[in-house]
Amino acid sequence: MKIGIMGSGDVAKALAAGFLKHGHEVMLGTRDAAKLAGFVAEHPGAKLGSFADAAGFAQLAVLAVKGHAAADVLRSAAAGLAGKTVIDTTNPIAELPPVNGVLQYFTGPNESLLERLQREFPALCLVKAFNSVGSACMVDPQLAGGAPTMFIAGNDAAARAQVGGILQQFGWGVADMGQAEAARAIEPLAMLWCIPGFLRNDWEHAFKLLHKA
Repeated sequence: MKIGIMGSGDVAKALAAGFLKHGHEVMLGTRDAAKLAGFVAEHPGAKLGSFADAAGFAQLAVLAVKGHAAADVLRSAAAGLAGKTVIDTTNPIAELPPVNGVLQYFTGPNESLLERLQREFPALCLVKAFNSVGSACMVDPQLAGGAPTMFIAGNDAAARAQVGGILQQFGWGVADMGQAEAARAIEPLAMLWCIPGFLRNDWEHAFKLLHKA
């Protein structure tokens, strides 16, 4: 597929490299191409453009920016994203320090950033994924307990299935939690995931959902 990735940070680069590795075409959308010059030099198959360029290029898109910037980025790209699946990797992290290793969020317990974005951009098929693991383990994770679980949510069942297929290609088990409201539980998993990192510098781990035999 043609994948448009909006962002220029570690998550955007890790996923771009993963999509390229697995045979997809990739365009990265950014406001500052200089941030990605080194990445493109190392990955000559990657294309660069604006957020709108990446949206127009995409058959499937990825939103990989800081949570407070997510709505502005989508506003600049929404015309090219109508009807397309958009993987939303963002978390509503406040610009405040962690408290005893616990991130602070700008959303409340009965809302999620995914829901906010879906309300503002109803023509987009947003699916929350890749928000509860670090960039080092996003693609083909090699962990002692085997394939970890990615929890996903979004209002469009076909979009969730499409994202589930990508996750399986990337070496993940998939737990489809259904509609966008489930992101109220999925987004805080990033808080839990980060605690070992902040307290013990342990950043290479992931969650796994186990079922009764």
